[in-house]
Amino acid sequence: MKALLIDVASWTFIASGSFFVLVGMIGLIRMPDLFTRLHAASVTDTLGAGLLTIGLMIQAGPTLVAAKLFFILALIFFIGPAITHALAQAALHAGIEPKLAEDRRDRLKDAEEAQATDRAPSTSAKH
Repeated sequence: MKALLIDVASWTFIASGSFFVLVGMIGLIRMPDLFTRLHAASVTDTLGAGLLTIGLMIQAGPTLVAAKLFFILALIFFIGPAITHALAQAALHAGIEPKLAEDRRDRLKDAEEAQATDRAPSTSAKH
């Protein structure tokens, strides 16, 4: 019974990780620009590979192999997002702009102006 529970838990993690790896792969193919592709790759990297590694750790049991998988998981978990962020910053520094369906800068300026007028003291005084 215990072996069945371990198998079910590990294969649940492995199947979930495989799902996120496949979704990330589809995202890499379908996304329109570098920045959204980086997002898809980071999901694949942290969530997909992380769940796969946890499933493998459960399968390995309390052994040296599980300890090595834990260190690999820690590296993936901490270094993956940092690398993705560094790539995005390098792309911005190189002049690559994100492709947006709409330019949202004007919307932000309008919101800031509206907040500024709300904060302005009222010129009409009550008598």
